[in-house]
Amino acid sequence: MAALHWTPRAIDAVLDRVLLTIEKPGRYTGGEHNQVVNDWEAASVRVALAFPDIYELGMSNLGLATLYDILNRRAGILCERVYCPWTDMEAVMRREGLPLYSLETHHPLYDFDLIGVSLPYEQLYSNVLNLLDLGGIPIKSEDRDASHPIVLAGGHATYNPDPMADFIDAFAIGEGEEVIVEIARCIEQWKHQTGDERFNPARSKSLRADLLHRLAQIDGVYVPGLYDVQYHLDGTVAAIKPIDESIPATVRKRIVPVLPPPVTKFIVPYIDIAHNRAPVEIMRGCTRGCRFCHAGMVTRPVRERKVDEVLTAVEDIMRETGFEEIALLSLSSSDYTKVKQLAAAIGEKFAGRHLQISLPSLRIETASADLMDALKDNRRGGFTFAPEAATEHMRRVINKFIPTPQVLEAAREIYSRGWRTIKLYFMIGHPSETLDDVRAIIDLAKAVLAEGRRFHGKAAQVNVGASTFVPKPHTPFQWVPLDRAENTLEKQALLKKELRTTGLKVSWTNPEESLLEAYL
Repeated sequence: MAALHWTPRAIDAVLDRVLLTIEKPGRYTGGEHNQVVNDWEAASVRVALAFPDIYELGMSNLGLATLYDILNRRAGILCERVYCPWTDMEAVMRREGLPLYSLETHHPLYDFDLIGVSLPYEQLYSNVLNLLDLGGIPIKSEDRDASHPIVLAGGHATYNPDPMADFIDAFAIGEGEEVIVEIARCIEQWKHQTGDERFNPARSKSLRADLLHRLAQIDGVYVPGLYDVQYHLDGTVAAIKPIDESIPATVRKRIVPVLPPPVTKFIVPYIDIAHNRAPVEIMRGCTRGCRFCHAGMVTRPVRERKVDEVLTAVEDIMRETGFEEIALLSLSSSDYTKVKQLAAAIGEKFAGRHLQISLPSLRIETASADLMDALKDNRRGGFTFAPEAATEHMRRVINKFIPTPQVLEAAREIYSRGWRTIKLYFMIGHPSETLDDVRAIIDLAKAVLAEGRRFHGKAAQVNVGASTFVPKPHTPFQWVPLDRAENTLEKQALLKKELRTTGLKVSWTNPEESLLEAYL
């Protein structure tokens, strides 16, 4: 996009003129508390971590915050952040010819050596192309040479890299905490050895090819340009073969054997973001085996953080950031083996300090209410469960069997201890689902509300989320077709009609968005 080579000073001059004409200028300034600004000239390798969506969503992403913390602790590595602009700012940037830039030092994206793109879900694919175009980087990998940054992608939506293979130079498959440093060091060594030769047009393509070969030798790194992908007639992959013997035939996902120290110096934004709280990952992985769940399949094995480490992290976060809400994250918090000990320790250590702790992904059982009670000062807001299905048939199909009496018993315990709102997440469109299975969702939601009214009368609330099943790669349901749009609309209409009453609220997914997600 950018015809001229922009400097931070030139970028700042435009920002001074345009920021007050757009919505939420705090998205584009940087300068937040706890941001890290390293010496640009002293850095031997410069990394831009990119989240291909707006600031409010990217700033809430724990994966990006973790890699930012890890890279900026390494000698010689500079790491900065970049997010997609909202439409008003993009229009200004294109009008002014202003390239996408980093928040820390306002260098244009094309000045970096490595662009690390986080792709947690497929709907961000097209945003990546826009991000690259705004950053002045050729969209297709084949059009880049040694003068351009390496475009690296990682995250859950890259376990199937094929949809983005034409645009990404290299994929980090699996967990990124270790491999991102190895990739940065590989580029650093390559820069040292090639010097200014990489800017020589006569050698630029061959030197870039050399770098891509080096990256392909790193465990967990897939360089699509170095593999020949063959397809069946139906479009599924038949074979993936390296173009020569020096390239690994198999790329295995990276697994971090021990969770790295938790981030405690989170960047504190100037504006409200999607999750205005600090997250601490207490456990990674899940062995429940829900057949639709991509995260549960790809994040194995289970690894846990020690209770003392979590307590220290919470204390440090409060001191370093001022956040008064902390989320203890995992795919299934109830499966954390020391969860009762952790809840009791937090309740005791932070009593009277007005700290709100959230424990998402709790199992549907009365012990979950015990856990939240142990957190003492925790405010009685909403309590979230994910039954996913409401009939025995569907629970066995998806391999998430939670009997209805158990759901009602848990609801009874929760309402009796002061909570007034329960959120129930279901998924429609699973294989072999019928309208009777959907009607069972309605019956269960009403039964849970009845339990709430025994304790809170009309103040009791049940919020029902009904997402649409989308088949994901590397799950037992990966080849299951997406439910037809007319079927989805019929099921949603039934839910909206029957759950339209006092104390019940239902939300759903746009079928067109589900179709796009499945297509991508």
